[in-house]
Amino acid sequence: MGGVSAERAVSLNTGDAIVKACKAIGHIVIPVTLEDTLGPLIPELKQADLVFNALHGGQGENGVIQGFFESLGIPYTGSGPLSSALCMDKHFSKSIAHHNGILTPFWQCVRSVEVTIDPERFKYPLVVKPNDQGSTVGISIVRQEEDLRQAIESALRYSESVIIENFIAGRELTVTILGDEVYPIVEIIPSHEVYDYECKYIQGLTEYICPANLSEAETEDIQKTAMDIFRLFHCRHYGRVDFRFDSHGKAWFLEVNTLPGMTATSLVPKAAKASGVSFEELVHKIITEATET
Repeated sequence: MGGVSAERAVSLNTGDAIVKACKAIGHIVIPVTLEDTLGPLIPELKQADLVFNALHGGQGENGVIQGFFESLGIPYTGSGPLSSALCMDKHFSKSIAHHNGILTPFWQCVRSVEVTIDPERFKYPLVVKPNDQGSTVGISIVRQEEDLRQAIESALRYSESVIIENFIAGRELTVTILGDEVYPIVEIIPSHEVYDYECKYIQGLTEYICPANLSEAETEDIQKTAMDIFRLFHCRHYGRVDFRFDSHGKAWFLEVNTLPGMTATSLVPKAAKASGVSFEELVHKIITEATET
C-alpha cells in the first residue's frame, strides 16, 4: 500500500482496511508501505505466502508491480501485468472494447492542449480526464469550447496523455466481479455534477443504490456485458466495470478497474454486502481466488 501516485491516500485507507480484515479472519499480516522504491521491500515481500495488492494508481495498477512480483515468483492478488496495463490505459481499453463491438463513448486521445476536435463526432458537454489515472483524479466536465484547453491542462498534470470523451447523460452504474461471480449492480448518485474524488471518498456526498433499480432484463444484460469485458481483458480474481446508462436503455462502457478501492465508501464492498457478503468474507474470497488460480 502507499506508493507515490495521486491515489496514495486511498491506497493507505484500502491497505488499513484489508489488514484489519485479514487479521480478523486469522491471517498473519505484515503491512508493507511503499514510499519511493521497491528494492528495500523485497525481503518482506518474499516472506509472504501471498501479497494482497492495495497499491492504487501508478505502478500499482499499470502492470509494473505485477511484473515485479512475477519476476520474483511472489504470488499476489489481482490481474496480471498485461491485463493491468491494458485496463489502466483508457485509450487502449476503449479501443479493444470498440473493436469487439462493445458500446463506449466516442473519444480522442491527445498529448497537447493544441487539439482540434471533430464537431461531427463530439458534442458538448465533453469529459476530459487523464488517460491512466483512477479515482477521477484530474477529471473535468467541459460545456463549452473555451474551457477545453484549461481542462486538458489540468488532466496533463497527472498523465502524459488525455482522453476527451463524449459525455453520456444518464445514470452511473458499476458492476463488481469476483472470480466467476457477478455481484448486484450499484447505482451511484453523486451530490456533485460528476462522481469526483470528494464524492468518492467523503461519506455523505453520494447516494448508493444496490441493487440498482433496473429491470431484470436490463440487469442481466449489463452484468453479462461486464463479465464479457472482464474476460476479454483476461482479468482475474476481482475487478469492477463502470458504465453510463442512458435514457434509451443503452449501457456505455467507460473503464475496467482491476484494483478497486476497499475503503468504507468503496463500491466493491457495497456490492458484496448486497449479496450478504461481509467485508471480511469478501477479503477471504479474494484471497481464495488468488491462491487457487
